[in-house]
Amino acid sequence: MKTLLSLAKELNISLSPQERSILEDTTQETSQKAIINSLHSKLSNKITDITQQWIQKVVIDCNFCPFAAREVRLDSIRYQVIYQTDLDKILEQVLQEYHRLDKDENIATTLLIFPLAVSDFYDYLHLVELSERLLSEQGYDGIYQIASFHPQYLFAGSDQNDPSNYTNRSVFPMLHFLRENSVTNAVDSHPDIDSVPQKNIEFTQTKGLAFMQQLLQACKN
Repeated sequence: MKTLLSLAKELNISLSPQERSILEDTTQETSQKAIINSLHSKLSNKITDITQQWIQKVVIDCNFCPFAAREVRLDSIRYQVIYQTDLDKILEQVLQEYHRLDKDENIATTLLIFPLAVSDFYDYLHLVELSERLLSEQGYDGIYQIASFHPQYLFAGSDQNDPSNYTNRSVFPMLHFLRENSVTNAVDSHPDIDSVPQKNIEFTQTKGLAFMQQLLQACKN
């Protein structure tokens, strides 16, 4: 499982030798918490920036979602990085996000990002299933819906090297919460919404696997 320190290394966020020493010293709990909080803040800024790059370079520039550019212009997307790895605690965060959307109508859509959890795609699908079940149990059917994105996303019937998987492959595992009425309005306003999935598949297959891999990797730079 990826750790906070390995994630920091992967994203080129450094710790001083003193900070590393404190993190290894079990007697310095207060100082450890301060360092971890600071690291969370730095990582969250970096992960949010990478995710915004992914939205621009992949989702918008490839026109996978014809509605994304509007929300970016309106600055109505909420990004929340979750460092929990325990499934029950993650679901608590999911429930909190439903409640937050209830209270703040200025949030058009939320991305919950999990840089340390559900790296395995099938573990991630289990999280999606539980999140959708929670949505129904809390009476949110017809109010919110969930879209899924994962670094190893695999459509049913496809293989790992199918470029079309990259329509739903993201840098980090994430859950995308949308307002049902906003989705309905956007779909109704599109002249040919049924053609979008096929056009996305054709785009990725024309560009090829190497192009899509490089495009996703470029979001980290």
